Amino acid sequence: MSKFLADIEGHLLLAATREEGRTAAERFTAPLHWLTDTQRVEVERRFEAEYLALARDSWQHTSTRAGRLREEYEAKYRELRRRLLAGWLLGCAGLVGVVVVCVVPQLRP
Repeated sequence: MSKFLADIEGHLLLAATREEGRTAAERFTAPLHWLTDTQRVEVERRFEAEYLALARDSWQHTSTRAGRLREEYEAKYRELRRRLLAGWLLGCAGLVGVVVVCVVPQLRP
């Protein structure tokens, strides 16, 4: 189900980015009154294509960086978990040592 939702989210994000690209292209060509209609359409098409390419590059960079950050955080988490376990085991060993030193001699007749 999450793959389905991720696909839908991806399509919605792409559609929104395409619309942003079209809007930006129209704003870009609006002051260029000397363009013919054909030229305006071509410039807007190229502008939109470049806008989408830049957005894709940005998304890929973000995805790559997120993957690296995830790996770093997972490594830190594993290290902290190992330290916690070692501390807990050391504490238990210390407690057992205290019991052996303090209680066991008193049990002997």
